[in-house]
Amino acid sequence: MALFKKKAVPQTDEPMDLESVMKKFDRESNTRVWEGVPKIIVNSVLALFSLFCIVVTLFLNPMDEVRLSSFMAFIVLIGYLVFPIRKGHQKVNSMPWYDWILMILGTSAFLYFTFNAYEIINQRSLEVYQLVIGIIGILSLAEICRRSVGLPILIIAGVLVVYALFWGLSNPDFMRRLNSLVKSLFYSKENGIFSTPVNVCSKFIVVFIIFGAFLERSGIADFFIKISNSIVGGFSGGPAKVAVVVSAMEGMVSGSSVANTVGSGSVTIPLMKKTGYKPEFAAAAEASASTGGQIMPPIMGAAAFLMAENIGVPYSNIVVRAILPAVLYFAGVFIAVHLEAKREGLRGLTKEELPKFLPLLKQSYLLLPLFLLVYLVGTSKNSIQVAAAISIIAVIVVGLFNKENRITPKRIWEALAAGGQGMITVAAACGVAGIIAGTITMTGLATTILNGIVRLAGNQIVVALFLTMLCCIVLGMGVPTTANYCIMAATCAPILIQMGVEPIAAHFFVFYFGIVADLTPPVALAAYAGAAIAQANPMKTAFTATKLAIGAFIVPYVFALSPEMLFVDTTAWEVILICITSLVGIFGVSAALQGWFLCRMPWYERILSAAGGLLLIYPGLVTDSIGLGLLAVVLVAQLFARKKNKLQML
Repeated sequence: MALFKKKAVPQTDEPMDLESVMKKFDRESNTRVWEGVPKIIVNSVLALFSLFCIVVTLFLNPMDEVRLSSFMAFIVLIGYLVFPIRKGHQKVNSMPWYDWILMILGTSAFLYFTFNAYEIINQRSLEVYQLVIGIIGILSLAEICRRSVGLPILIIAGVLVVYALFWGLSNPDFMRRLNSLVKSLFYSKENGIFSTPVNVCSKFIVVFIIFGAFLERSGIADFFIKISNSIVGGFSGGPAKVAVVVSAMEGMVSGSSVANTVGSGSVTIPLMKKTGYKPEFAAAAEASASTGGQIMPPIMGAAAFLMAENIGVPYSNIVVRAILPAVLYFAGVFIAVHLEAKREGLRGLTKEELPKFLPLLKQSYLLLPLFLLVYLVGTSKNSIQVAAAISIIAVIVVGLFNKENRITPKRIWEALAAGGQGMITVAAACGVAGIIAGTITMTGLATTILNGIVRLAGNQIVVALFLTMLCCIVLGMGVPTTANYCIMAATCAPILIQMGVEPIAAHFFVFYFGIVADLTPPVALAAYAGAAIAQANPMKTAFTATKLAIGAFIVPYVFALSPEMLFVDTTAWEVILICITSLVGIFGVSAALQGWFLCRMPWYERILSAAGGLLLIYPGLVTDSIGLGLLAVVLVAQLFARKKNKLQML
């Protein structure tokens, strides 16, 4: 709770300990410390898990129950190896006896299902020992989720399981209710742990996580920072614009708001402060841009794969439709930092501080694996798993030519180990999200929630959208984006679809508002991480970041009410027109929020600018015409005001 106290923030030039920032705001970073031979053993287990996932995904075709239970057995095994029981228990080469017991029991429970899957799924009911094994498996996964993800999602799951056990299931006999619940949650792929979220995670997400781990070791992050500095660093307020461009690039391969904020923010935030940005604004700019990485195709924080599975469309279809909303989001942040720089009269980096552009072009070959991935996914000639695997090979080949970060056998092994570790949090969250969705379905709560919101909204779609937004943001304050999307896709998205929202727009809506929780007070982890680096006030940073990310609050309503923004039922000409008018509209809204266009804007011009911008963002000839007219009035007024200001200065 110390984050919410109003106190002076010391301003020093001492470098921030980035590792401590990550451990404070990113639960995934609170891992055990292994050194020497134990580190080699643990990394080998993680790397072998990555290889296991690649082989099973690409070359084998076991029964789903066998594939999924063996996958989760590995997750439990490595989960206890990597994550201690709580923060502060990261003693070197130390794993207490009770963690060994929990690891063995949990792994054995999942492996029991692996080797007996066929017999169990054909049983009418479970034996007592099978019931105990199922409960052990569920609890062991819950503990891994608590350590790697956090407590809030477990509280939700626990409440729903208790409700299902005591009130939600109709069977009068308690043991039969327990038997039915455990069989559904642990010994079935329809509901519970092995349902859609874990299925998608084990088939698609894991290969892309490994791909991202290889890309990270190719030196592409450093290239993104240098090329962004070279392109936009010299403009007014250049470092803030660099933060936006870098985050958009990193978002193509990464899905962690906090990791993006700390990674690129360690470079961009000090530069922003150096060129004159206030600490709160510098931290907010980086946090809002980094959070947008989760909506940036092609990976989109792993939710794109789940969305494709839920809607029943190709993954490439999701990626294409995500492009314009993502561009609008980053354009909004970019415009906001530009207007702030103009208002404060901030400079960019000097010519001496800028990296040379032409030499950097020689490193552009680092982008080839990413372009190859997009091409292979877009052509749909191969499965997306194959596309990711080919792209991993491309990273290795490309890395051979990078003198600064040359790919070696050791780096390949490290990338495989990092990929294995990166799967723990996603898989654990997906497993518990499956339990939540399963209990909601089994007990009929989904129908109850649907009917309740429909009645509360009074068949007014805007009210239903607003209530859904609140649910997503509140849930997102304690639940990772992927799990948040799984839960909302099972509960709120069907409500919006029933009320007439296009299915793909409904799923994008809940996805977007699950993400902005990383910026929205009181739990705004990305903003707080940025504030720690900038040594800024956390709450001021969070509110500023929310203002900068206004596009994430506006755009979802637009495509929910008018799915043309997602390229649904549109022509090529309409798509071009929507892109142009939406970008102009985002500029109008950003100018209104910043209070600056060509010069300072009085309140009535800000209202006109906001109204005109919103009308332009909403697709339609009438709204576009009115919006352009309002912005034209603001532009003329600004031109006269600026001319008057210049005359007064003479």
